[in-house]
Amino acid sequence: MKQFIAHITILVDDYDIAIEYYTRTLNFVLVEDTRISETKRWVLVAPPGSLECSLLLAKAVSEEQQLQIGQQSGGRVFLFLITDDFYRDYYNLVSKRVRIIREPRSEPYGMVLVFQDMYGNLWDLIERAIRNLPD
Repeated sequence: MKQFIAHITILVDDYDIAIEYYTRTLNFVLVEDTRISETKRWVLVAPPGSLECSLLLAKAVSEEQQLQIGQQSGGRVFLFLITDDFYRDYYNLVSKRVRIIREPRSEPYGMVLVFQDMYGNLWDLIERAIRNLPD
């Protein structure tokens, strides 16, 4: 049996602003942008090279959903972005003025930092140590 997580929903307040942020600031790829109705779109973004999992950018429509933007994990790190070049991506985040919550540090599993996206979601950026690479 093989299963995998295909999409993780991120609540956003505006599709186009979210697309611009994830593609221009985090250098993700726009995988799909399909209009479903006048107000709803199916928008997928993913890190370059990502084969199975992408983010589904979902526009918050109710007041309750709007209150949850950036709070979907209750203030904990929500997403884990694995990279093949930690410092390339760290310097990109710094140059794009992304808020770094915890500066880079070396851990037994690799290099890591915590950053916050434009909505307040917390992310780990990780370059795994060679000895801990199994998928």
